[in-house]
Amino acid sequence: MSVQRLSTLNRSVEGRVTLITGAGSGMGRATAYLFADEGAYVAVTDVDHTAAEEVAGEIVQAGATARAWALDVTDPNQVNEVVEGTVGHFGRLDHVINNAGLARFAAIDDPHYEEQWTISLDVLLTAHTRTVRAALAHLRSSDAARIVNISSTEGWGATKYASPYTAAKHGVIGLTKSLAVELGRGGITVNCVCPGPIDTAMTAAVSQADKETFAKRRTAVGRYGTAEEVAHAVLNFCLPASQYMTGAVLPVDGGLLVKNT
Repeated sequence: MSVQRLSTLNRSVEGRVTLITGAGSGMGRATAYLFADEGAYVAVTDVDHTAAEEVAGEIVQAGATARAWALDVTDPNQVNEVVEGTVGHFGRLDHVINNAGLARFAAIDDPHYEEQWTISLDVLLTAHTRTVRAALAHLRSSDAARIVNISSTEGWGATKYASPYTAAKHGVIGLTKSLAVELGRGGITVNCVCPGPIDTAMTAAVSQADKETFAKRRTAVGRYGTAEEVAHAVLNFCLPASQYMTGAVLPVDGGLLVKNT
């Protein structure tokens, strides 16, 4: 027996084209898998082309649709080529997920500080603007264009010796809000996800015992999160039904930011 729907907005990304930077591992890979599972056509991009190929191959093997591209987000020419290649291959572009990242730490008086500052800002912030600028004309042709930027709970606070990373992540939040205001009348939403402590390669060097101690002390749920949990937050922002959410900054942090004691 068919059931009549009482709602009108669409919660499916089936047939949409999603470009994800840094999709060869971690949260980017989990996001690529999830969007593919939900029927999107996924452009898997990563500076590590082998990793991108592996992710795209696994998606195709599972019966979904994806293609891999090598992408160094610090290279404007590569960004433009990959965006145009995505549209040329899939015929459209609906979602841009700015996920590529790295973590560089340095004290302010470190002799290599400026080097760490420059690469952090380039990969974590300036690259977001490159991708958006390259994709903008195509996003304007979509009826459900979505930009999701990945920041961090570090964008809300600070950790010593992490000022290059922290400044970039604060910048991502500011960029998100500004672009939301600028692009909203054109039907393009721009939102930001701020992961907290997540089990990825970036946190692999932290021992399990230290993770458990930190999570129990700092988070409300008492554990590290998973990359897939972050991916679901990204997906929610990309739903066609999410057309009235823009400029939002969403922590996915197990309650880290709200916990005082």
